[in-house]
Amino acid sequence: MKKIGLIFKEVSEKRIKDSLKESSALFIVKYSGVKSPDMSSLRQSLKTTGARMFVVKNSVARRAFKSSGIDSLIKSVEGNCGLIFTKDEPVAPSKVLCDFSKDHEALKLEGGLVADKIIEKKDIESMAKLPSKQVLRAQVVMALNSPISGLVITLNQVLSKFVICLDQIREKKQTK
Repeated sequence: MKKIGLIFKEVSEKRIKDSLKESSALFIVKYSGVKSPDMSSLRQSLKTTGARMFVVKNSVARRAFKSSGIDSLIKSVEGNCGLIFTKDEPVAPSKVLCDFSKDHEALKLEGGLVADKIIEKKDIESMAKLPSKQVLRAQVVMALNSPISGLVITLNQVLSKFVICLDQIREKKQTK
C-alpha cells in the first residue's frame, strides 16, 4: 500500500502534466516573502482572467517538466515557486502578474511557456504591455473597415455632386 505523501505527489505531477497539455501558457513565479492575504488576492485576480495558480513541491514540478519534455524550465523551479496556468490568452494574466510584482517586490517573475516556446521575465513584461485580444481584433476590424468606409464616402460625394449638378441644370432650363 502506497503512502499518502507518495499518492499526493503522483496526483500533483499528473495534474501539472494535464494542465500543461490543456493550457496555452504557463508562468513561473517566486513568491517567497509575499503575505498570505496578498497571495489570496493574486489568486483572485488571476481567476478573473481565466488563470489559476498551483503551488507544488519543486521536485514534483521538475519531474512533471522533465517527463513533458520541457527540461529548460527546470532551472526556474527553485525556492517557493508558483505555477500559473491559463487556457485563455496569456496577455491578461501577464498584466496581473506584472502589476502585482510592481506592488509586491517579493514576487519575482521567473519565466514560463507560451505556445510551446520558453519565455523569460522580459518576455512576460513585454507581453503585459500588449493590448488584449479583443482590442487587437477591434483594431484589425477598424483597419479593414477604413478603406471600405473611405470608398463609400467618396462614392456618396460623387453622387451628391451629380445630383446638385442636375438640379442646377434643371433650374437653368426653368429660368429660360
